[in-house]
Formats: sequence, structure tokens, C-alpha cells
Amino acid sequence: MQRSGGAPAGKRSRWGALLTATAATALAALPAPVAEAAHGPSGIAAKGAYLLDGGTDRALWSKAPDVRRQMASTTKIMTAVVVLDTPGVDLDRPVAVKQAYRDYVTRTEASTADLRTGDKLTVRQLLYALMLPSGCDAAYALADSFGSGSGDAARTKSFIGKMNRRAAQLGLRNTKYDSFDGISSRGGSWTTPRDLARLARHALRDGTFRQVIGAMSTQQKATNVNRLYTWYNTNKLLGSYRDVIGVKTGTTSGAGPCLVFAARRDGRTVIGVILNDAFDRRYPDAARMLDYAYGKRTPLKLRRLPDSSRED
Repeated sequence: MQRSGGAPAGKRSRWGALLTATAATALAALPAPVAEAAHGPSGIAAKGAYLLDGGTDRALWSKAPDVRRQMASTTKIMTAVVVLDTPGVDLDRPVAVKQAYRDYVTRTEASTADLRTGDKLTVRQLLYALMLPSGCDAAYALADSFGSGSGDAARTKSFIGKMNRRAAQLGLRNTKYDSFDGISSRGGSWTTPRDLARLARHALRDGTFRQVIGAMSTQQKATNVNRLYTWYNTNKLLGSYRDVIGVKTGTTSGAGPCLVFAARRDGRTVIGVILNDAFDRRYPDAARMLDYAYGKRTPLKLRRLPDSSRED
């Protein structure tokens, strides 16, 4: 029975099938990044992911954007932010390396910048040691120097408090820190892909931060002794994918492989976050996400880190 004003059921069915086939053909004819635009980049293995337009602060795509997860060494983005956002911060202030910093990374088997006891490095140099080789000894040095109280434990606790207050000030409602470096012994540290992308957007406004994270390697000389440190950036996406400008890697057994990344192309900055990805997938996944954001397939050929460098 035909309804008033409508086509016969059989004709409607054939017409709907024709439209579906036409749409599928049109999508198949488009370049892959454009064809994926209706649903986002394909094949992203990470449990949590986020793409943010750095200029407009608009979400481009997400996967479980507000599920809290551990963040590993991407914590160090906030470590750097607290230092750089300190009013009147003196980046040339020398900081003496304590044996406690070396003992800490040995005890926790943490990533290290191999800082030597008694050496003095500036705050700026420690930021390179923090962000490139992901030095937990450098994180300790900065927390100890920018926290308050009597004794290392009090000062580092004070610094972690500053990290949490800064998160609240930035509106990161699903972020909490219980360490200055991402080594969360009690699992009391978490964030979400959305919060981490917003934190990275804030950090990228700082010129010193951009300069540090954009270096694939650096050589820094201690200010008081004739010792030269060479550090390599653990972020292998940098220098392997066109226009990538940073940001930070992180891996622990609880957090899985994590990556915060950013690229700037044709005046447009895109920020991405990957939390708890599959083994060896975070860089290809990041490339797929950037391909989607920029609507163009870009080759990815990962650079190798020197054998002396430890991936993070």
C-alpha cells in the first residue's frame, strides 16, 4: 500500500541503495585523509587520543578524551610549565647537582640526564636535561630548587603542590600529580587526553619551552667544571615527520607508551595526545592523526636514537 505523497516502498528502497552506493563511491575517490574526515583518522590503537587546533582551541578529533589515565613522563610538561611560569624566573641561575638526584634515578631505575654530583647547571640547561633525555634527575633538581621548605622532601612536595595548583588554574579538572617526573609509585597521578592537549597549548606559548622541545639534540657545558653534556631528544617524531615542533614522550608499565606532539604548517598549529598506545604504534598513530588534521598524507621515516640514548 502506497502512502499519500510518497514513493512506493520498493522504489524508496532502490533509491536509498543508490544514494548509499553513490556516497561510498565518492568517499572511495577522495584522498584517504579527506575520506576519513567523517569519522577521524583510522586505525588509532591508543586507548586515549586527542587532536586540538592550537589556534582556535577547537577539538578536531578524539578518542575517550575525558577518561583519566596515567601519563608517565608527559608529566614533565607541567614540571617545565611551573618553572617557566614562575614570576621573575631567572633561567641563568645555577643549580648544584646533589648526590640525592643520582641516587633517586638509580633507586627507581628512571630515565636520566646523567647529571654529575657537584656540577652546576643553569635552570635553562636543566630544562633541556628534563625534556630531551627525559631526565628524572633534572626533574628532581628543578623541583628541589623551585619548591619551598627545609629539606629535599619538603621542597619536592611543595613543588608537586604547585603543579596541582597550576593545573587547577588552567582549568585541567581531570588532572592530578603525585610526582614531579611521572614516576607514580601509588598510581595517584592521572590526566586525560583533553587536559594534556590544553596543557601543551599553554606551554607552547612560551618561547623558551618551544626552543627546548624543538631541539633534536643539544650540548651543554657545566658552569663550574669542564664537563660537556650531550642530550638527545627521545621524541622520534621530531625530525621524522614534516613540521613537527615537539613535545614529549613518556612510557611506564602502568601508562603504556604515551606521546604529546605538535606540528605547525602554513601558519596553523595542531596539538595531539596519545595515551596508552600499543607497542611501537605511538609514532605511526601520531602521523595518522596529523595526516587527518592537515588533510594530506605525509611520509614518516623515524630517525634512530644513538645507542647510548634510552627511549622514553
